[in-house]
Amino acid sequence: MVEYTPKERLARVFAGKEVDRMPAICATQTGTVEQMDAVDAYWPEAHEDPVKMAALAEAGHTVVGFEAVRVPFDITAEAEFFGCGIKPSTKEQQPSVISHVVSKAEDLEQFEGYNIEDGRIGNVCKAVKILADKYGDELPIIGSMIGPFSLAQHLNGDSWFMNIMTDQEFGLKLMEFTTEFCTQYALKQVENGANTFAIIDPTASYQLIGADFYKTFVVPFHQKIVEALHEKGIPSILHICGDTTNGLAIMETCGVDAISVDQNVDPVAAVENVDKALILGNLDPVSVLWNQGEDNVEGVKEESKKVLDAGVQLLAPGCGIVSKTPTQNLQAMIEAAKNWTY
Repeated sequence: MVEYTPKERLARVFAGKEVDRMPAICATQTGTVEQMDAVDAYWPEAHEDPVKMAALAEAGHTVVGFEAVRVPFDITAEAEFFGCGIKPSTKEQQPSVISHVVSKAEDLEQFEGYNIEDGRIGNVCKAVKILADKYGDELPIIGSMIGPFSLAQHLNGDSWFMNIMTDQEFGLKLMEFTTEFCTQYALKQVENGANTFAIIDPTASYQLIGADFYKTFVVPFHQKIVEALHEKGIPSILHICGDTTNGLAIMETCGVDAISVDQNVDPVAAVENVDKALILGNLDPVSVLWNQGEDNVEGVKEESKKVLDAGVQLLAPGCGIVSKTPTQNLQAMIEAAKNWTY
């Protein structure tokens, strides 16, 4: 059988075509302290400086061995862009949103005329271009962003969940705003060279809001982004945190190509609950890849085999990689993926 480049291999998997073996990728955040030390690119600078961001993303390939490169390493740049308060990152911890800027529909007027190339999101796009210029012919260049529902929650705060239930007009208007922004941001990354795209929408959870609200406030907005990506020939991956088992059939109706499931999902059930979408996941990033320590390579391999035997099409962490995860544990997962034939 022909041996493909990593870029060709992943594209063929998305297209349902025969390949020589499983690709070894990570659709969620990839940065670790060991990689930072190896390439002298550290958080928080690597969240902000496009050159350092690209260097740390590249380390996921050159140091760890993933057959793709991916940016960014957090999901706060979008909220920061619109003025939300951000708790700064440390070398080991990602930044987080600590204040919000939208309480009513009229508050959106202040954002008219925003420039998608400004701020940290502009630097993410620059990092994508750096990576694409170097690896675009060979590797998947995975662009990523927070999804529109979770961005709406960042902008509106914890009242967002009550607001979608009590003020549908406001909820839909905010979703339209965040979806338009997310679409522009995704397409800018594609313009700069991203050839695969991950939508990380952690709070857009069927488990949290139920089927009816998910169908109203999530599916049509994910669909708009996915369709815009498909028009450019870009496959999409959707990651939502928590036990999404019962919502998977609804999640894939947006047309997404793959669904990344976290460690709370039974991978056998995940595969059974979708029709067309690939299932990506779902090694526990804490108890398997990090907490079991550097000497647990065999344990990682054993857990990887369980997930592979369950029928997932792409082996990967169930959520973002913990920053202090040992490289050799990640390499054990990568080895398991590369040794797997469909």
